[in-house]
Amino acid sequence: MLTRLSSAYAWFRAFRRTRPFWGGVWLIAGGWTVLKFSLSSLQLIVSTGFGGVAGYLVGGGMILCGLIPMALPGQRYTFGIIGAVLAVVSLVVSNLGGFLLGMTLGILGSSMTVGWGAKGPRGTAADRAADRVAERAAERVLDRPVDRVTDRAVET
Repeated sequence: MLTRLSSAYAWFRAFRRTRPFWGGVWLIAGGWTVLKFSLSSLQLIVSTGFGGVAGYLVGGGMILCGLIPMALPGQRYTFGIIGAVLAVVSLVVSNLGGFLLGMTLGILGSSMTVGWGAKGPRGTAADRAADRVAERAAERVLDRPVDRVTDRAVET
């Protein structure tokens, strides 16, 4: 049981590290807030037309813009920017953007989604030390500095 729980936590940690997780969570929370404050009866929504439906569309769009980058991290720029636009639009179409709370959460989440960068794999201190020793050894063997980007000897 404990190993199953620890493996599930390890999977979740790896999932969280390789995706714009927290940006998506804040964007989903902002979309839910906008959607929550837009709820009204179906008869009222139908009678008001697009003005009544706009809150549902913007809130649902913000939720989708938070979910898609978690599934496809390569699309974080596109859906982060669309999420920011929807969050600002929610100020006009949905009770001041969920009384400013939904709009603020949406802008925070979309900016975190756009600004996210993939983290490299975790290495231990021993791994990093071994890499440094190998680089120094290569420099001594070649008797010239090694370019760290291309791993080739630098001509002097």
